[in-house]
Amino acid sequence: MSSPTQILADFASRLSFEDIPDAIVRKANDAIVDSVAATVFGSTLPWSRIVIDYAVKYGGGGTGRILGTPARVATPFAALANGTLAHGFEMDNLRQPSAGVHAGSTLLPPMFAVGDEVDAGGRDLLVAFVAGCEVMCRIGVAARNTAEKLGFHSPGLTGTFGAAVTAGRLLRLDPRQMANALGIAGSLCSGLLAFSKAGNGGTVKRLHTGRASEGGVLAACLASAGFDGPDVVLEGKLGFFEAFTREPKLDELTAGLGSNWETSRICMKAYPCHVTANTPIQALRDLQAAHGFAAQDIAEIHIATSEKVLSHHDIRHPNDIATAQYSLPFCMATAAWRDPSEPSSFLDNPHEDAGIIDLAQRVVLTLNEESKAPGAAWATKLRVRLRDGREFAIERRDFRGAPSNPMSAEELDAKFLHLVDGVIADPRRLLEQLNDLRALPRISQLAI
Repeated sequence: MSSPTQILADFASRLSFEDIPDAIVRKANDAIVDSVAATVFGSTLPWSRIVIDYAVKYGGGGTGRILGTPARVATPFAALANGTLAHGFEMDNLRQPSAGVHAGSTLLPPMFAVGDEVDAGGRDLLVAFVAGCEVMCRIGVAARNTAEKLGFHSPGLTGTFGAAVTAGRLLRLDPRQMANALGIAGSLCSGLLAFSKAGNGGTVKRLHTGRASEGGVLAACLASAGFDGPDVVLEGKLGFFEAFTREPKLDELTAGLGSNWETSRICMKAYPCHVTANTPIQALRDLQAAHGFAAQDIAEIHIATSEKVLSHHDIRHPNDIATAQYSLPFCMATAAWRDPSEPSSFLDNPHEDAGIIDLAQRVVLTLNEESKAPGAAWATKLRVRLRDGREFAIERRDFRGAPSNPMSAEELDAKFLHLVDGVIADPRRLLEQLNDLRALPRISQLAI
């Protein structure tokens, strides 16, 4: 009998464009557009420049473009750079409900890197993205996010497998080679959450998806040349689930494969901060719009939220931007004092702003028992007490951009144009090409 790893490899290598429902193709296309915007914006950031310079210095002269720059570098370095840029400011898309997967920052980079190398057409790019997403998300769901309880950053683990599949599709790996690519990818997983307790060093989080993207390309390229890896790397003794997770649900690896499309669950972020803050921020903005209070009016913010927020995101004294974006109290205080939909609100050192620091200490976090229900990890109960004694409360389970509350096509286009403004020479032409990716003959024709 085939192992779950082999079943996933077989599915990924045999998937055709015609197998994918139109709605799923559209969802993948939207996620790609969203991811390009996040990556291009990421190219403008100072910490991204360090990675870009590294890729150019050691990998210059290749075919892979680093989005938002004129640079061309070797394929693995392009994946590394773009993966880091895409996650460079907490704007990359992920899954609803959360499963420790980031489609945009781990699938788009190998898609572009290998796509540039083989000059792939739009349909091949879409199939590669969907194949990677379907495999990666199932691994994330089966892992039940327990890797993060052990100190690992899940996208640095699951993303390596997704990247290997996406790269492998564009390299036309057969089922055996694809299984080997997954087997190799399992030994390339990495990423620690030490910064969340240290209160500093959060910039390294941005590297985790870059390394996952690079590792996936390495795994696929080696597999294409005959290098092998264990074909039970996920479920086998001393394999991925035993090493990185606790009590996985292995039946989720293949449940509904080819009919229950994980790609449909991709979620676009509304605000450039950790996803666990997006629903509370949406709730706060709803209350402010309804009752007209401002940050200086707030005495306390009470949030009933998930266990993961209490264990990982209750950071009161972050010392860098990335850690502030990972902290729910700081994200809420930033959203109260500034416009949270503007990247500049989080880019302009919120962890050094006296008003934000003060309000963040007055954010009270408690457990929301409802968040323990399947698919309810983002369930939030928010109560705001004002200095004049008034109190307002609201409950939310999602935010604008989630599959349960999707952005319109116009909103997605506006987000893209806002993020790439001033970086791309002809953003509207690029948006038009990306929005109809299936019609693109070759990736080299993109106006980027």
